Amino acid sequence: MTAIPKPAEIFDRTAEWAALARFAGAPTEQARFGVVSGRRRQGKTFLLSGLANAVGGFHFVATDDTEVQGLRRFGEALATYAGAGGQFHFSTWDEAIDRLYAVVRDRLIVIDEFPYLMKAAPVLPSLLQKALDPNGVARSSQAKLLICGSAMSVMGGILSGSAPLRGRASLELMVRPMDYLTAAEFWGCADDPELAVLLHSIVGGTPAYRHEFVHSDAPSDRTDFHAWVARTVLNPSVPLFREARYLLAEETEVRDAATYHAVLNAIATGHTSRGGIAGYLERPSTHIGHPLAVLEDTGLISKEPDAFRTSRSAYRINEPLITFYEAIMRRTWSFLERGMADQAWALARESFLSQVVGPHFEQICREYTLRSAVELFNAIPGQVAAGTVGDPGNKTQIQVDVAVIGAHERTVLGLGEVKWQRIMGLRHLGRLQRARDLLSVAGYDVSAVKLMCFSGAGFDAELTAAGARGDAVLIGLSDLYRR
Repeated sequence: MTAIPKPAEIFDRTAEWAALARFAGAPTEQARFGVVSGRRRQGKTFLLSGLANAVGGFHFVATDDTEVQGLRRFGEALATYAGAGGQFHFSTWDEAIDRLYAVVRDRLIVIDEFPYLMKAAPVLPSLLQKALDPNGVARSSQAKLLICGSAMSVMGGILSGSAPLRGRASLELMVRPMDYLTAAEFWGCADDPELAVLLHSIVGGTPAYRHEFVHSDAPSDRTDFHAWVARTVLNPSVPLFREARYLLAEETEVRDAATYHAVLNAIATGHTSRGGIAGYLERPSTHIGHPLAVLEDTGLISKEPDAFRTSRSAYRINEPLITFYEAIMRRTWSFLERGMADQAWALARESFLSQVVGPHFEQICREYTLRSAVELFNAIPGQVAAGTVGDPGNKTQIQVDVAVIGAHERTVLGLGEVKWQRIMGLRHLGRLQRARDLLSVAGYDVSAVKLMCFSGAGFDAELTAAGARGDAVLIGLSDLYRR
């Protein structure tokens, strides 16, 4: 197999490129089929365009057209690729697929934003199945077909259950946001972990937000961060300003946008249980089941089980920009639309630190713990999540920000407390010790548990001494951003 070098303009994405290059470059005697998916703005089209250019393949990007318009655009693109001039005229997608495999016999075919074509022609997956069958038009072809899409609810169904294309794919690639370490390098702030956390709390690991959506404007340093927020994210003339709204509007399954925004707002402001969301919206919990399911299907939220109470779970928004919009921008929208970003941000900064950065920093700490698990625990954990430990003696509950469960679900490898703005001391370690003791009484194996304190502000002298004695593992910003 001939290696296909990754274009220099593609930042990172080494694993994704390797998977795509293996698919496109592997010798084969028959047609192959693969699926690429991922939330919007993650660079899927950029990757696939680079791949198609590298191997001389055919790359078609669908738009939200009628079936007739889609066939016309497809015919024009295929004729241009074939060097035929003019366009191929197709009256059905059956005809278009036949011609596609006749023209692109042994190269790569990329059909991007496939859900748009499915919206106008739901029969397309069945037609592709027929083409890929042993007696189909692809039987004499060595072409490699990739379909790609951002509508997660649609893409998730293409290979599931009794779907026509189930069992046909030799590649299923999910293009995810960059992790927090890679995102810091991408934004040029890997040497300033505090700035990296603040930025990641807004733009996450979505590569499109670095250049196109803010005119390549990035904070020059930590002191420039608040001014950067005002001149970009909160600026009506900058594309990022309305992006969170568009992310929801672009999902095909979302009909009543107001209801979905209300659910997202509840989660963003700390009402993360199903009952908490329902109470915030003043609706019965049975009435929010559908929007929660749709938001999960689209990949905009995820449901995360409590580490110690399997019957309890919390919802988390997967796109930081949506959290920022719901928690900060919606409440000051009238100010922002009038260009009063500085005033709005002055009012919202404290809420940003507590409602947005604090919870996001906890998620970064969980990600770090999972990534560093072998180093920290000499084991691969079964779960890294938040958890709740009941404290009947004090008639309260202890919230554990980072709970590391071993391969056996009753084994606890680590318990962690996270603070973003607060210098941590012995009382924080004491909470973890109390949680450990309560878990032991409840029948958990805590014999090898490590107590971890994560802080964005540092540790006092007493806790530092406890860390030196081995009573606690202290993890600061520099540790989180160490490669």
